[in-house]
Amino acid sequence: MIIRYALFEGEIHPGREEEFRAFVRQRLVPLWTKFPGAEEVRVLDGMERDEGAPVYAMALAIRYPDMDAVNAALRSNVRFESREVTGELLQLFTGKVHHHVFQANEYPPAIA
Repeated sequence: MIIRYALFEGEIHPGREEEFRAFVRQRLVPLWTKFPGAEEVRVLDGMERDEGAPVYAMALAIRYPDMDAVNAALRSNVRFESREVTGELLQLFTGKVHHHVFQANEYPPAIA
């Protein structure tokens, strides 16, 4: 399985955190869940980090079965629509957004 992350490295403007999160829930999640081939969409809101670590306000993780599905999603109209709406979200944010693609390997936890 493949997971494509969008990492929002930076900070939400002070006092606008709830507005930022509501915007994501109301305007972007409905688009992200329409990406063709997406099996799961997770929005991870930054809470804590190690001292000195970079700030990640949010991460978007979309799981796909394979790279063909990722590439189809990247070519889809909904991706271009979501990029436009994300531009509005970035008015509430100082930082940068970058994407990473990972091959996911899952292992069940050891039973003690």
